[in-house]
Amino acid sequence: MTPIVEHVRGTTFHQRRGKVDHKLRHSVDYVLYDAEAPAPKRPRLFSLNRRNIMSVWDRDHGGPWGQGRGAEWVREVLKAHDLFSAKGRIELLTLPRVLGAEFNPVSFWLCYGKDETLRAVIAEVNNPWRDRHSYLCRHADQRPIEPSDILTAVKLFHVSPFLPIEGGYRFRFDIRPDKVGIWIDYSANGEEGLYATLTGPRRPLRNRHILTGLIRRPFGSIRVLSLIYWHALRLKLKGARYRTRPEPPAKEVS
Repeated sequence: MTPIVEHVRGTTFHQRRGKVDHKLRHSVDYVLYDAEAPAPKRPRLFSLNRRNIMSVWDRDHGGPWGQGRGAEWVREVLKAHDLFSAKGRIELLTLPRVLGAEFNPVSFWLCYGKDETLRAVIAEVNNPWRDRHSYLCRHADQRPIEPSDILTAVKLFHVSPFLPIEGGYRFRFDIRPDKVGIWIDYSANGEEGLYATLTGPRRPLRNRHILTGLIRRPFGSIRVLSLIYWHALRLKLKGARYRTRPEPPAKEVS
């Protein structure tokens, strides 16, 4: 069967916990595809590594911002961490470029075993200062990741200026043939925290989905970045403490 590019008409929800509470819910258009397939089936208005209305470029993912190497980088990460069980398909779930504009708060590399079970997820996190850090989520014994499993990671990377770096993440992934569910629960110092979700149905990407997105959610990732600044302003007006950006961690993956 020829691999296809899929559209995930997602909903993202964030709930901030602490002295200043804040909630947001927005629709987003993610794409999901086999990152190593030479020519996945896709509509005319979508391209890989070529300009188009909607596109995904290898240089945007896998490695430093703007110097990505795509799935090749993922294979190197898996090898460096002795993830011998994840030798199957590698898929990328990401916000695509729209009209060439690019900003992506988080992408997910879904790494499968040869038995088609999910064995590892690399959460590729970016901040508005164009820093990047990735969190490798997997079981120590490399068993499959089940929808009910909780995977943890120590937070090392500055994302929001209104949250500390201290603390840790709890990830949950439910990746099914017909839908995607990702839940991230961050907590720090027993008081502050953030609960974030990405959920939505999967379907083959069509030209009409791209055109509809241009009308209902114009400018793609630029819209997402604008919403980030809008909610940052609201948090500031609510009295949330602002933290200056520290240097990002030296290592790419933790």
